[in-house]
Amino acid sequence: MRNLTLLTDLYQLTMGYGFFKHGKHEEEVVFDLFFRRNKMITYSIAAGLEQAMEYLLNWRFDEEDIEYLRSLNLFDEDFLEYLKNMRFTGDVYAVKEGEPVFPGEPILTVKAPLIQAQFAETAILNIINHQTLIATKSSKICRATNGQGVVMEFGLRRAQGPDAGIYGARAAVIGGCAYTSNVIAGKTFDVPVAGTMAHSWIMDFDSEYEAFKAYAEIYPDNCLLLVDTYDTLRSGVPNAIKVLKELKDKGHTPKGIRLDSGDFAYFSKKARKMLDEAGLQEAKICVSGDLDERLIHSLVHQGAKIDIWGVGTKLITSEDLPALGGVYKLSAVIEKDGSITPKIKLSDNSEKVTNPSFKNLYRLYDKESGMAIADLITLHDERIPEDEPITIFHPIDTWKRCEVKNFRVEKLLHTIVKGGKLVYTFPSAMENQAFSKAELAKFWEEYLRLDMPQVYKVDLSEKLYDLKAGMIDGIRRFGEKKKK
Repeated sequence: MRNLTLLTDLYQLTMGYGFFKHGKHEEEVVFDLFFRRNKMITYSIAAGLEQAMEYLLNWRFDEEDIEYLRSLNLFDEDFLEYLKNMRFTGDVYAVKEGEPVFPGEPILTVKAPLIQAQFAETAILNIINHQTLIATKSSKICRATNGQGVVMEFGLRRAQGPDAGIYGARAAVIGGCAYTSNVIAGKTFDVPVAGTMAHSWIMDFDSEYEAFKAYAEIYPDNCLLLVDTYDTLRSGVPNAIKVLKELKDKGHTPKGIRLDSGDFAYFSKKARKMLDEAGLQEAKICVSGDLDERLIHSLVHQGAKIDIWGVGTKLITSEDLPALGGVYKLSAVIEKDGSITPKIKLSDNSEKVTNPSFKNLYRLYDKESGMAIADLITLHDERIPEDEPITIFHPIDTWKRCEVKNFRVEKLLHTIVKGGKLVYTFPSAMENQAFSKAELAKFWEEYLRLDMPQVYKVDLSEKLYDLKAGMIDGIRRFGEKKKK
């Protein structure tokens, strides 16, 4: 395992040094990771927790790290000696990987000594922002198929570097992809791998038919033939049909064909007709080439005959939204007597005002339908009674209120690390995928749809709202007093 301890911004270390020099480094604090709403993000699929915890629980400043930091002439020897022995000793609470989450919600909370919690910021954001972004893109792409076929991820060659390709493939599987073409991701995370052929295979032979036949001899039961090298309908599909029929006559099950260019709606309908007329009803049609959720949605509604969707560049890079924008903010200081001093960040933009204190996150479900009603952010020690109605309200537009009855409550933040020790068993990527699909099924389509989705309710408990409003008012009054 690579030593990624210095996967951080310099200011995390300079602030850490400042905390150390002022004797504040062991002060216990609470930080929250959350993302803000934007026009591209309605819901997200949480991912990256396992890798974030691997980083957090394995940081080690080795001699090379210390020597490099010494060379910067920014830190004294006492601080460098402290870093040599620094290990994470705090607690982490987080939503499960695959959980649908929404803007403003604390999806990961760190409770730890200040220097540790602050130092963790950059790497945790790097890991969770990236995997959550790709898992979300994957979820939207997979949902756009409307259950028509499966999605295969094969964006490795277009990913921004090896790690983005490897962990992006993992996130894509959590988001719903049935396969990845990424072999090292398949080996590392035990996820299904799949692939076909490139145009170079066909071009290397004297004829398209010979190329198909040669491939079929090697992979008679996994023969998916690329048909658009020369002429899709006049050459590619007819030659593929000839070879697939030969395989079928020998007792094999033909896999199908792949279209990589052209009018996918038109070509897939024509190809399906040709395959069916040739007695190859079981043969699948795979398409690939600059697909995303909008194009897939359009093709489905055009009646395209597609069974496998190969999605690369626009998935692995999340082309329309290249960064999730998750942030990590201080929300509380835990005093020596155990009491909590809440902290808040203000802004001229109301959406950027943080929610103070040590918090919890709950999801409310309708008991009759089993569907999600709203998420509620509360103070950490609050409990939500299920035997009486509660009123929830928008945290900014407070006149938007509704009374919720006959509901059950589920806590979404789980204890992952306690006292620096992992206390949670991470599911496999495929188990995370199954969990994610099951959880998404508990949301009405209006909240998940591609265009103009309904905004899902994420509200504050009355106690948390009163605390926040009181802190804002107190800071405002203090500012006015200072001016006088």
